Amino acid sequence: MNDIPFCQGPDENPRPPAWPLPPLACDTHAHVFDAARYPYQATRGYTPPDNGVEKLLALHDRLGIARGVLTQASVHGTDNRAVLDAAQAHPERLRAVVSVSEGVTEADITAMHAKGARGIRVNLVDRGGMPFKSLAALGEVADILRPLGWHIELLVHVEQKMPELRELAAATKLPICVGHIGYAKPASGGLANPGYQDFLAMLKDGQFWVKLTGLYRISAEASFPYSDSHAMARAVIAAAPGRILWGSDWPHVHHYGAMPNDGDMLGLLADWAPDPGLRKTILVDNPAVLYGFPA
Repeated sequence: MNDIPFCQGPDENPRPPAWPLPPLACDTHAHVFDAARYPYQATRGYTPPDNGVEKLLALHDRLGIARGVLTQASVHGTDNRAVLDAAQAHPERLRAVVSVSEGVTEADITAMHAKGARGIRVNLVDRGGMPFKSLAALGEVADILRPLGWHIELLVHVEQKMPELRELAAATKLPICVGHIGYAKPASGGLANPGYQDFLAMLKDGQFWVKLTGLYRISAEASFPYSDSHAMARAVIAAAPGRILWGSDWPHVHHYGAMPNDGDMLGLLADWAPDPGLRKTILVDNPAVLYGFPA
């Protein structure tokens, strides 16, 4: 497996944003890694350095974040112990989004719900992240997820998958959340891409949610502030302010080059949402709805 790249670590000196975060602010997208306790699958796209849950919580304390959502990383496949153990150990602070296969049962989902899971993730981009044969196959688990109020999180280039996304929305009748502002690269048209415009229209219709994450994954700029992606962030906020989330994407795995400072990244939210009330909606109210945190 010598062709699997080893990731660099995050910036160890996060700077808190210049504006005060509202109480109960939530980071809706982070990962945790501890290879000795939770080994990685052989069919993976990268090898992360250890960054466990205590280090993540220390980052959150530094930034003023009270809650977090641990998103299953593709390196773990459908072995969800890393995110479930962490969420179960910190039930007031953490929730989890897990990865499951087509054979998942109601008992499996119920057990994971008790440990803090609130959705399933399907990664259509990174090797090892897709346990389903197709997007259509996801519809088969919807009846199990719906009674518990779960959602589906997709890592997908939305502008390339509009027919499948429409089919999935119709088949599952579940909230569907997409990361990295839809993962459409500004250099490939970004906001002006017809497929992305179609996605914004679907976002306005009410079933989709969007995470403001991973600017460095879509931007053509090599370092902060990744300004070519900002118009897309503002566009999704304008389209559906009640279904927008913010996430750090810590510890920024599978990213090579200048590592972003987590406080600087969070600080951008004030430019996209100058109104403190709107920032509270994004950081507190919306995550409480999707992940089942107490209001």
